[in-house]
Amino acid sequence: MLNKLFKLKENNTTFKNEIIAGITTFMTMAYILAVNPSILADAGMDPTAVLLATAIASFIGSACMALMANLPFVLSAGMGLNAFFAYTVVLGFGYPWQVALLAVFVEGLIFIVLSLTNVREAIFNAIPFALKQAVSVGIGLFIAFIGLQNAGLSVGNASTLVSITSFTENFTTSGICAVLAIVGTFLTAILYIKQVKGSILIGILATWILGILCQFTGIYTPTPEAGYYSLLPVFEMTDFSRLGTTFGQCFNLDMVGVDIFNFIVIVFSFLFVDLFDTLGTLIGVSTKAGMLDKDGKLPKIRPALLADAIATSAGAVLGTSTTTTFVESSAGVAAGGRTGLTAMTSAVLFLISMLFAPIFTAIPSFATAPALIIVGFLMFSNVTQLKLDEDNYTTAIPAYLCVIAMPLFYSISEGISLGVISYVLLNLVCKKTKEINPIMYVLAVLFILKYIFL
Repeated sequence: MLNKLFKLKENNTTFKNEIIAGITTFMTMAYILAVNPSILADAGMDPTAVLLATAIASFIGSACMALMANLPFVLSAGMGLNAFFAYTVVLGFGYPWQVALLAVFVEGLIFIVLSLTNVREAIFNAIPFALKQAVSVGIGLFIAFIGLQNAGLSVGNASTLVSITSFTENFTTSGICAVLAIVGTFLTAILYIKQVKGSILIGILATWILGILCQFTGIYTPTPEAGYYSLLPVFEMTDFSRLGTTFGQCFNLDMVGVDIFNFIVIVFSFLFVDLFDTLGTLIGVSTKAGMLDKDGKLPKIRPALLADAIATSAGAVLGTSTTTTFVESSAGVAAGGRTGLTAMTSAVLFLISMLFAPIFTAIPSFATAPALIIVGFLMFSNVTQLKLDEDNYTTAIPAYLCVIAMPLFYSISEGISLGVISYVLLNLVCKKTKEINPIMYVLAVLFILKYIFL
């Protein structure tokens, strides 16, 4: 039945591969169950309620992706979007978190309309193939950078902005975590080179186990006040009644004192970031998985975008920030995932995580960091397909700007934005207007306006 539903044979995959890929994707995304409640708690929301809402919204979105598009993409509350929700809309603008949830809900409805009317699909198809390749490469650098940060290897520096951590300083906390991440990265790389099935998942679990052993021997010392907690899972149940504090609250609010213009700006801010983060993720992961056709198009783009839009509105009703397609889906693709069974596996695990959330959230970020770093390399390998010769500079330079902008500006959408603007401007100035799809003009103007007004 599963073979018929998800067309496993047609996609040259197996039940085992898909399950392992789904578990791998979930393991690399499990941190969101800890991070999202922490961020939205700063906006005044109940952490347990946010965890439950995030898990359910992830299930709904991933299940829709599996059943509607049969693609191995998993959805959850987007990083960056949750920070915008908490620190800009609520703490910055001073609006109640209920208003922010309403903005997310409205954004989702707009996306549903755009998905049904082919607007998002047209945008996807209008982007030149070289830029799509660049997006894949840029995402590779971006998630590798996230992995380095999660490992504690890349830290802030007043003079150079970022630098490598000091291993000897605070060795029993940040130092040993960074060392374990390095060990885990090499272990994962070796397993992958030797073509061990589930190498990325094994790398995550092995790194976590090494961390637990370090805790038992005293090499790692839990220091909660510094953000370093016990690596041992806590076996306790979640208080499901807490979901009532956020469920439906986007409709239970007083709009008095909320400036309509500012509300529209908030909605479109969410809209811009979500649209191009999602498109960027779909482009990058699809490219790496070899799912694009000869014209550089994703055949199942419409149901994929619709699933993403439905998840966004559903998440807002439940009580979480924008639910979007996760770039960590590339971990599952790298592990062999090719169908919706991968997404459905992750979806079920998100449901299970509600029952034993403390166990799943005990997976430390340094244990998932090696997976992100290795997957970043795998996506970066698409750089060999970029034609960076002088006959193609009007495309090559925008592709280059797209690649470097993603990690340096910490945003997939900013990379796409600079890539699109520079592509249109360079081809216009160099009188290569025939190369420009009309939709690219519209996108370039909208991106410029975004920088001016948003």
